[in-house]
Amino acid sequence: MTSYQQLPDNAPASTPRYQPYHGPAGGWGALRSVAKAWVGSDNALKNIRALLKTNQNGGFDCPGCAWGDSPESGMVKFCENGAKAVNWEATKRRVDAAFFARYSVSALLQQSDYWLEYQGRLTEPMVYDAQTDRYQPISWDAAYALIARELNKLATPDQAEFYTSGRASNEAAYLYQLFVRAYGTNNFPDCSNMCHEASGVALSQSVGVGKGTVTYDDFEHADAIFVWGQNPGTNHPRMLDPLRDAVKRGAQVVCVNPLKERGLERFQHPQNPLEMLTNSDRPTNTAFFRPALGGDMALLRGMAKFVLQWEREAQANGEPAIFDHVFIAEHGHGVDEYLAAVDATSWEHIQAQSGLTLTDIELAARMYCRGKRVIMCWAMGITQHRHSVPTIQEIVNLQMLRGNIGVPGAGLCPVRGHSNVQGDRTMGINERPPVALLDAIEKRFNFPVPRHHGHNTVEA
Repeated sequence: MTSYQQLPDNAPASTPRYQPYHGPAGGWGALRSVAKAWVGSDNALKNIRALLKTNQNGGFDCPGCAWGDSPESGMVKFCENGAKAVNWEATKRRVDAAFFARYSVSALLQQSDYWLEYQGRLTEPMVYDAQTDRYQPISWDAAYALIARELNKLATPDQAEFYTSGRASNEAAYLYQLFVRAYGTNNFPDCSNMCHEASGVALSQSVGVGKGTVTYDDFEHADAIFVWGQNPGTNHPRMLDPLRDAVKRGAQVVCVNPLKERGLERFQHPQNPLEMLTNSDRPTNTAFFRPALGGDMALLRGMAKFVLQWEREAQANGEPAIFDHVFIAEHGHGVDEYLAAVDATSWEHIQAQSGLTLTDIELAARMYCRGKRVIMCWAMGITQHRHSVPTIQEIVNLQMLRGNIGVPGAGLCPVRGHSNVQGDRTMGINERPPVALLDAIEKRFNFPVPRHHGHNTVEA
């Protein structure tokens, strides 16, 4: 599949807006893009200092994504996306009263998202004036009073929604949930509802905890890494390094995605002088499967069906087992029911839903079984389907058959999008809060808290 790059704003009108991009992920293309964002921030000198503190001890976690801190040393521990995020957090561009006097809201609605964000950051509270169709400055005291009046007008606190994202700090999130619960509602629609809520639900039900089971170090010891419904080159570029290192040392890196993104094909490391000078790159996968949209669960069921078939053949022939029977005996529940469901699923059904041939499904299963230690990664290509929870549980089931949970170099890895999604939730941003949290808040702050469930993003 061809990758595309957007042309600069000053390109001739006759030039197509997007043109094919033939380079690898990273490399010179990433450096040019970072330089453009750095200069465009209008705060170049200070932003250099900020970038050199990114993901460093004594610095701060990158606001670009939730990919874990890598163990490598050095001054540069950020990717293209991280550099852009830091540059934009610290931009000198400002959206002030003069800007809103120049543009009405109707005029702003005609602009693109990119143009709107590029104008800069807000500098003071603003309030909409319907008569002039413009935002106008308002003092902080007046803003607080206006918000309070509007909230107090509601018939019930549950008529208000209090949205947050993982970009909130722990401290801000904690104070926010205290304020909202003192007001009287648990309406906390959150960005995680729209990304990895399915992962939290599925993993909590399957393994007892809603988080991943691997660390960064596990990637160095994995024999196989499966990347499901995820585009690291766009959303988690620092993940490209361990993927290409895994390929280099002979591990299998299996990508499952209808979109064949450049980052899942090849990567040029911007910090590798030889690669940069020779304009060379390295592959980031050993196999690529492109199922139908939402067909991942059928592929997983097909892989499990092959693994079950080979386990029975091994038993019949007196060969070493394919299943990890010790792990299953200690940690498995409902295994017989699951295997009965696998048996009951026809190959015709699996092929039709997956969009893949039986040969492809068998190859994926063999690559899975070839690895003694397997990591399964996934992102929103898996979570944003109606059947996302059972799909993730199918990943867990397949991993459990061969004991690929809780051992070095193997496990479950939901790759999240913001660096503080988990912290946001841990601080109490939860529309269905644990009873223990509510009891502790009442005891510590001596006010009654709402006990009924609030709204998530979809319900809001």
